Parts: sequence; C-alpha cells; structure tokens
Amino acid sequence: MELKIYHMYPDLLNLYGDLGNITCLCQRCEWRGIKAHIIPFSKDREVPLEEGDIFFMGGGSDWGQNIVFSHLLGYQRIMEELIEDEAVFLSICGGYQFLGATYIDAAGNNVRGLEIFDYETVSEGGRLIGNIITKNVLGLEPETLVGFENHGGRTYHDQKPLGRVMVGYGNNGKDQKEGMVYKNCIGTYLHGPLLPKNPHMADHLILKALNRKYGLSKLQLLDDRLEYAAHHRVLELYSPTK
Repeated sequence: MELKIYHMYPDLLNLYGDLGNITCLCQRCEWRGIKAHIIPFSKDREVPLEEGDIFFMGGGSDWGQNIVFSHLLGYQRIMEELIEDEAVFLSICGGYQFLGATYIDAAGNNVRGLEIFDYETVSEGGRLIGNIITKNVLGLEPETLVGFENHGGRTYHDQKPLGRVMVGYGNNGKDQKEGMVYKNCIGTYLHGPLLPKNPHMADHLILKALNRKYGLSKLQLLDDRLEYAAHHRVLELYSPTK
C-alpha cells in the first residue's frame, strides 16, 4: 500500500514547526510498511492534485499567505471536488482560513476566500496565543487534543467543530469551538506541531486515506508510549483540573 501526501506550499506556509506534521504522517506510515510519498506543491512546483490522498496546508506570514492565496484561487474547483470526494485535508491556521468565504483584515477590508465553506474570519484586536487543550468530537481516544495557537483572526462558523475548548481560545475565544470538520477535511488553529503529540489524530487521517483508497478499516497498532508521554505532559501542565 502507498499514500501520496501533498505538502501544500512548504516554502511559504511553514510557521510554528508544522513541518513536523508531514514528518509524523510519513513515519507512522513507514512503521506500518505503508509507502509514503511526500509531494511538495507550490507556485513554482505545480503537480496534479487529483492524485493526492492526504493534503497538508499550514500557516504563514501575511506576505506568504497573500502569495499563496492568489495562486491557490486557480485550484479552487479541484480542491472543492477533492474534499467532496473525501480526500483527506489537514489545514492549519492560515490554511484553515483560506477555505472560508471571507477574511476581514485589520483595516476592515473584505478579502475573498476560496469559498469552499461558508464561514468568515475577522481580524480583531490582540492575538490569541498559548497552549490549547480541546475535547475532540470525532470519537477518538483519548478524547483530548493538545497544541499551541497563535492567531489574530477569529473564525466564526456553523460547521461541525473539531473540538470543544477546555484550555485556550480556539476559533475565536468566545464560543468554545475549535476548528471545523467536513467529511475528511479538518481545519484547525492547533500548531505545535499538532500530530506528533496527538498520534490518535495522525492515525485518524492515515486510516481515512487508506479507507478511501483501499477500503482498509483498521490500522496496525504502534508503541506510542513516547508520543502519549508528550501528550499527557501538556495535560499535566495546563489542564484546568491540575
């Protein structure tokens, strides 16, 4: 078995250690004998998206995100088709914001998004920064997801959230929602990187991709004592019940 993992704009969307998400997915596939092909996609390296199984898009500076958005508009339809066809997407921070309808910047300008989903992000005063703990709504065990957030935009939507905020801010610091889920597409503000400290989330993405491609319904278990030690250390330090 093999999976094609597309790393979207690694030269421009590469903040807060998010390259670690690609490394994690690749390694967890390799440990199971699944060949993982990492395929960079960028403005200067365009490859067919139709062949992808997992797509990862991280966050970047305002300068980098503006370049990405202008280029990504040309792939709006194929991305929407892939999401509807249940390809796996993990979009973090700026990547998450791109998928919505609009971004209202600090000057009040209404910047068009890809409009794949009908939600908006608004730049408001101050940044939402710090460690975050959420309770996932996907039925994954353990139920907690941990990460680090740093965003000035506040995202508002009626989509199914990825999780409910226990510690931190989430989408907007107001409604206790974090991220969004539609089919196999996940948007989130959890940096850190997200997947190495949340191996159950990494395996969720891998299994969804293998199920879509091969009909696989179960993954070989791995020894995740080290990964969960990191996960539980965050809980020990920042849990509201500690």
